[in-house]
Amino acid sequence: MAINRDEERVLWSAGDVECVMISCCSGAELQVRRGNGAADADIVLRELYPTKSDLYERARDLRAEFEGSTEGA
Repeated sequence: MAINRDEERVLWSAGDVECVMISCCSGAELQVRRGNGAADADIVLRELYPTKSDLYERARDLRAEFEGSTEGA
């Protein structure tokens, strides 16, 4: 019997923030987490997408936002 497992992949990180894609057969979930991979990392954004291409586009936009906000700090 096959086990359905979601695939998780870090797309980018900036400071203590990382953007993760979790994909499965029904689409993909984008998560932005604060805590860089720690077990107790806080999810600050969670969005669902029907296709990975839409998720990648949103991840690029978020990366520009987060990297821009850390440059001024």
